[in-house]
Amino acid sequence: MSDAARRAHQLEMLDMLKEIDRVCQKHRIAYALFAGTLLGAVRHGGFIPWDDDLDVVFPRAEYARFLRAAPRELDGETYFLQREFSEHWPMPYSKLRRNGTACIERWHPRDPETHQGVYIDLFPCDNLSDFAVVRGMQFAASKLVLAKCLDRRGYLTGSAAKRLLLRVCRPLPMGPLLALAQLRAGAETRLVHTFFGASRRYGKSVYPRAWFAETIPMRFEDGVFPVPARFDALLTTLYGDYRTPAPPAQRELKRHAEIVDLERSYKDYLEIQNHMEIRAYTRSIR
Repeated sequence: MSDAARRAHQLEMLDMLKEIDRVCQKHRIAYALFAGTLLGAVRHGGFIPWDDDLDVVFPRAEYARFLRAAPRELDGETYFLQREFSEHWPMPYSKLRRNGTACIERWHPRDPETHQGVYIDLFPCDNLSDFAVVRGMQFAASKLVLAKCLDRRGYLTGSAAKRLLLRVCRPLPMGPLLALAQLRAGAETRLVHTFFGASRRYGKSVYPRAWFAETIPMRFEDGVFPVPARFDALLTTLYGDYRTPAPPAQRELKRHAEIVDLERSYKDYLEIQNHMEIRAYTRSIR
């Protein structure tokens, strides 16, 4: 992707972020920039120049409020709210999509009705038990939930171990696994997790609740958006020395989309996608 095309993609996502912010401001819904988007805000005052996605995070209750409010507030001709565990989206997090666009990744969707327009990731932040044993059980449950979701989505892998895991997980009941991963019952805990979010590793997905309890405004491109007040601790957990950018040779490893088209629908590219060679990509490059 050329620099100009990537920038156009970023600006499209920025417009979508402004709509999310408008809805959240109107309904007083708490959210924050997260992961690489937060890193971009802190280090670059906007997008990381080589980044091609945008992440926001909500406490679970606020996430649920946004999913209720957004369909009433957003222009349905322009935007599509791809809700978690919906008919054509089996994943445990949601996305806001732009209709009439394409953001094609290297996977083969089992469901041809899966919307694949330009998107923003909407991640929930969940309770994490105060007891170490239960925390381990929650992490394991989240992995099983993700395996079941990826299998339904059409995930392909060359790993025999991963293929076996997908088969083993199919008959497992989703409800109890999800309830454990989210720790739905009981009061708020000291820790929270984003096991369904930005990192696959336990240590990079667990945070003190206090880190998300307060947000501060921060410039991101030509707007101002909320970020966690403890952004330094959060980014250090996620990326280590986050102030030092990745070497140029590693930056393309962060790429998510293979085809981005802001003028044509993803439906025009489904046949091309079905013949793509599947490859893994790295999500942790800063």
